[in-house]
Amino acid sequence: MALDEVRRSLHLLFMAGGGAPSIRVASSAERRHGGPRGWLQRVAGSGLRAAPSTLDTQVLALPPVVAVFDQRQLNRDLYLWLAALASVYEPRGDWIDDNRVATSRALQRFPGLRARHQRLVQAHLAQRPALQGLRGPAALWEGAVQAALRAMEHPPVPVDAIQVAPVCLWIEAQATATASDQTSSGPGGQRPDTPMQVQSAKRRQTNQVDTPDESHAFILPSRVESIRTWAEYLRVNRATDDEPDADALPAADDMDALSIAKGDKTTVARVKFDLDLPSAQADDLPLGPGRKTPEWDWRRGILIPDHCSLQSVVARPGERYSAATALQATARKMRRRFEVLRAAPRWQTGQTQGEAVDLDAWVRFHAETQAGQPHSDSPSVYASRRRNGRSLATLLLADLSLSTDAYANSQARVIDVIRDALYVFGEALAGTGDVYEILGFSSVRRQHVRIQHLKGFDEPWNDTVRSRVGALKPGYYTRMGAAIRDATRRLSARPEHQRLLLVLTDGKPNDLDVYEGRYGLEDTRHAVQAARDAGLTPFCVTIDSEAHAYLPQLFGQHGYAWVRRPEDLVNRLTQAWAILTC
Repeated sequence: MALDEVRRSLHLLFMAGGGAPSIRVASSAERRHGGPRGWLQRVAGSGLRAAPSTLDTQVLALPPVVAVFDQRQLNRDLYLWLAALASVYEPRGDWIDDNRVATSRALQRFPGLRARHQRLVQAHLAQRPALQGLRGPAALWEGAVQAALRAMEHPPVPVDAIQVAPVCLWIEAQATATASDQTSSGPGGQRPDTPMQVQSAKRRQTNQVDTPDESHAFILPSRVESIRTWAEYLRVNRATDDEPDADALPAADDMDALSIAKGDKTTVARVKFDLDLPSAQADDLPLGPGRKTPEWDWRRGILIPDHCSLQSVVARPGERYSAATALQATARKMRRRFEVLRAAPRWQTGQTQGEAVDLDAWVRFHAETQAGQPHSDSPSVYASRRRNGRSLATLLLADLSLSTDAYANSQARVIDVIRDALYVFGEALAGTGDVYEILGFSSVRRQHVRIQHLKGFDEPWNDTVRSRVGALKPGYYTRMGAAIRDATRRLSARPEHQRLLLVLTDGKPNDLDVYEGRYGLEDTRHAVQAARDAGLTPFCVTIDSEAHAYLPQLFGQHGYAWVRRPEDLVNRLTQAWAILTC
């Protein structure tokens, strides 16, 4: 059973048990263990390494493939059990006792897993080493593990997970940083596209080490006698190379822990040259003074007031934008459909009379009647179709970070696909009569969050707006939380009853400072929740193939749509709007 087959189910089960929604499920890397091996394994040189199950503040790392048991159903049950166990796991320093307590708590919270857990324990005990074949501390350690698996009392025994044969039913606390946390992302949250990208998603154990002082740089002492293993940290000055090392990941797979040290040389100058803000003469025109917006710090659990500086900008007047002929035909077709939608009658619920029964209203009326609550002689339990105007306001927020400069296919970049989608979206909504606003956003740290003004609520869809859409350019990073809060402020001021906040993006929240990883996800999730509390309906449309790993945490399980092929975004964006507003 592969982790990718059950990843989404495991995350839902983990959250149902009380696990933090921001913790993602990832694959763990193999490491050495201290369990005994059979003679055939010793001859073949196998059985030395296994992928553990670990939990830290950001990731629940599980084996990428589980083939512990002969039956596929047992392997799937093992994944489910580990997710349930992790949701209640509280490390206190004693690995065996922590898992014993967590097992009892998980069985209380998920009583339906008792039978599955019992089958897993029996199958795993049959695979454990026989106690009579062990000597010394190994027998004591294995006895404590098997007693805990059988839920039997046993004197406390200090033992680490790497000292015994792998216990596939237990997890470990991972307190150290991981390699994936130490690497920096590219612009817009996209990591470098390398052939090893899939393998590098493994969760690895690391140790933070201090960089030795080079006060005597020209003295080269011999350390041959003191280096006991090739995995020991040794400072070696190597040239900076932009090309990936094809042997780096295989070497990392052979190491139990990676030593990470902060080097003296940085690439700040090169990054600043590429991503620095343009001059005032070359930049877009600012619209009024800047604004301040708060930001959520999940580490301290507080909303930092006036933490980010936002500036609305608009493109300088340029040439008239002329879309391709095929795109214009698509826009006309979408507009005609939306014009028909505008004229079509709509269901009005909660009516005293009508041609159909409003099931929700009838259920409420029946429950209130059974409870003895007074009600009128003409209950509002009917629905009728009427032609009347609706009260709807839409704000579309598009990600314009530098990651959109990448190619979506062999013919167009992501920014080109987004530009076409915004053009069709604007043309289509112009035929509905509903008010809508279109904005773009990007950022360079918290001091420079840019809101690109494309169309306001009070502006008509005309050639000026089309030229702004045609002048879109990618740049900078993705501070999504600040942009969503500003969009919430704008949309909350509208008097319409239904207010829809659409977010169009191609990757995770990301910026140059601390706004990466869990910090950016938590801030965005807090901003989305604030939008819901304000009475808005936030919804995300993305082309990121990894969206299922983090968007359910931000927008909810049904709060986003993934467009598998970026070229389909032109149609899917307007389709998502039509479904949400019908």
